[in-house]
Amino acid sequence: MRHKLQTEIDIDAPPSVVWGVLTDLSTYPDWNPFITSSEGEAVVGERLTNRMEPPGGKAMTFRPTVTVVENERVFEWLGPLGIPGIFDGRHRFEIEATPTGSHFSQSEVFTGLLVRFLRKSLNTQTVRGFEAFNRAIKERAEARAAADA
Repeated sequence: MRHKLQTEIDIDAPPSVVWGVLTDLSTYPDWNPFITSSEGEAVVGERLTNRMEPPGGKAMTFRPTVTVVENERVFEWLGPLGIPGIFDGRHRFEIEATPTGSHFSQSEVFTGLLVRFLRKSLNTQTVRGFEAFNRAIKERAEARAAADA
């Protein structure tokens, strides 16, 4: 079973600023309403410890491994829920330069036996968490870009 979620937002800040906010994991508690803490570094092979608090859902801690880092463009991790193959999520952030700043998208492809049973909460609580994350990174990156100007 496979299920994909994706959300997007335009940000009035250059990719370098958006990237700086996204990959400064230690500051997530200061601004991120969805992934409320993240320990580790945005380095391929690094194991992160993330605390996720989806709106209306149950908070959980998971330990994904960073799989892709392309400076100012792509940050991705893969995290199983418990035993790999039961419920795995490949989370991907992408930043694309636009004439006015950046286009930011995040997506997650879920695979495994439990996807069918969790699809409803993925389509509601998890999507709302992605959207809250997008609004928050937009606000923080735009404020940082304005301060740098």
